[in-house]
Amino acid sequence: MKRTAADRLILLTGGPGSGKTTLLDALASEGYRVAPEAGRAIIRDQLAIGGQALPWKDAALFAEQMLQWDLRSHAEACAVEAYTFFDRGVPDIVGYLRLSGLPMPEHVTRAAERCRYWQKAFILPPWPEIFTQDAERRQDLEEAMRTNDAMVTAYSDLGYELVEVPRASIEERAAFVLRGSASRSASQSAARRRPAQPRP
Repeated sequence: MKRTAADRLILLTGGPGSGKTTLLDALASEGYRVAPEAGRAIIRDQLAIGGQALPWKDAALFAEQMLQWDLRSHAEACAVEAYTFFDRGVPDIVGYLRLSGLPMPEHVTRAAERCRYWQKAFILPPWPEIFTQDAERRQDLEEAMRTNDAMVTAYSDLGYELVEVPRASIEERAAFVLRGSASRSASQSAARRRPAQPRP
């Protein structure tokens, strides 16, 4: 079967505090190309400038900012031959809008349908023992669990197959994801590239 650019785009999803960013950092440290999460970066930037695109101020504007970020990340990853591991993607915005009880704009639906990733997405389940809050992550554990459920529904509705990453050491989690994704690749070296740099 002929591979497409989408087959090189591998998503990590789940609720906040489930270990996605730590796992992505581990993959980056091994030389894999990664795309950082839009939400945390946008919150950090908006807090720094006193902006309004924050989930607790203007959730719809926050979602739009995440969409623009994820569209750019998707386009950048499609333009290179390397495999890219994403900390969330366009499907997560669908889940976020539903979770927030906001209307689903038609352009978000079109983006989720057109900007495709590999058909299997890795989901990290809620993990109370490692869950923490900080200035950028204000959700409590209950909301984190609701977020996980919203992502399961959104990804399933969009036709993705979810593969649950076990609660284990970071090394074991990274190995699990690499085994699950590398089975499609004839060459491991094709997956290794300089990590994508976070936007300023």
